[in-house]
Amino acid sequence: MSDWPYRLLAPGPVPMPPEVRESLALPMIHHRTPEFSALLERVLTNLRKVFETKQPVLIHSCVGTGVMEAAFVNLLSPDDDVLVVNAGKFGERWLKIADAYGVNAIEIKVPWGESVNSEDVSIQLKKNKNIKAIFCQVSETSTGALHPIKEISEIVRKTETLFVVDAITAIGMTDLKMDDWGIDVMVAGSQKAFMLPPGLGFISLSPRAWEKTKTSKLPKFYFDLQAELKANESNQTRFSSSVGLIRALDIVLKLLLKMGLENYKSYVKSISNSLTKSLVPMGFSIFPKTPSPALTTLSVPKDIDGTKLRNHLETQYNITIAGGQNQLKGKIIRIGHMGYILSEDILSLIEGLGLSLIDLGHKTDIAHSIEVANQHLIESGF
Repeated sequence: MSDWPYRLLAPGPVPMPPEVRESLALPMIHHRTPEFSALLERVLTNLRKVFETKQPVLIHSCVGTGVMEAAFVNLLSPDDDVLVVNAGKFGERWLKIADAYGVNAIEIKVPWGESVNSEDVSIQLKKNKNIKAIFCQVSETSTGALHPIKEISEIVRKTETLFVVDAITAIGMTDLKMDDWGIDVMVAGSQKAFMLPPGLGFISLSPRAWEKTKTSKLPKFYFDLQAELKANESNQTRFSSSVGLIRALDIVLKLLLKMGLENYKSYVKSISNSLTKSLVPMGFSIFPKTPSPALTTLSVPKDIDGTKLRNHLETQYNITIAGGQNQLKGKIIRIGHMGYILSEDILSLIEGLGLSLIDLGHKTDIAHSIEVANQHLIESGF
């Protein structure tokens, strides 16, 4: 067993701040009490600030896929036409949800590692006048690619079509202005930038998206957003609340807003830059053409099996990152920038990756890479 301290640097779940860990150990309180109602009111107010919207942000006890499904069933009816941007594992998930509910999905298929061209979205909207909604990731976690959401929003908002975005590995990481850009639905999850365990899903709808919920005919019960909104108006959740996670969320929101969203984005960007500058000289190369600031996705050196590298890093140096999925298995590694990450975590990762490469027969200069990363972190005020 490794004597290195455990470090989690995956693109979700992520390391949690000490205040959050302490909060999760507090005694339970009941969710139908004035104490919890006051807590929920504060959390729902602060969530709007992070989503950059004046609209309500609803909380469901589920992971991100749950609120992705909620977006479908509250906006659409059977046999509706939708447009799905499929650029990776999570783009595929939109298609699977559409198939499960009998919705007709028109697919824009994008090579893994690339970002969708906003003009392709415009072309499809002109060809297919009956498209009710467009579904797209902001940051495709399986590839590390960032989509041009602002440009797509400018196209879609001129039509009657709704624009639904999966912001699960984007909110808090990159510019994403729901109201200003005209995004109709935005979903997120607790285990990413919100620095919590998995278990909470967030969803916010524009006024025109709320109008569509009145005519949607897809089946819904737990994910009925109109019913959830009504409960929230009394500072309650419709069903039993995830009290511990919501209490911890209250702490995270206070931390984020005290730090400032722009400062947090700069913090994440400094991690991204330090990893890129230090790991490319080791023999890695940047995989996505337009990288997301939420994670560093790297092609491994040609003489290295990425799956073996990831496993070796975890078993020998006690550091968890993510590997490639589907056709990218063994070809890439994915390093998360979200959560409570300190400079020593970054430097330990660089050292651990360097040692792992050497252990697997690939020569590299670890000291140089650590020096580069450390200098960049110092210059960034990390």
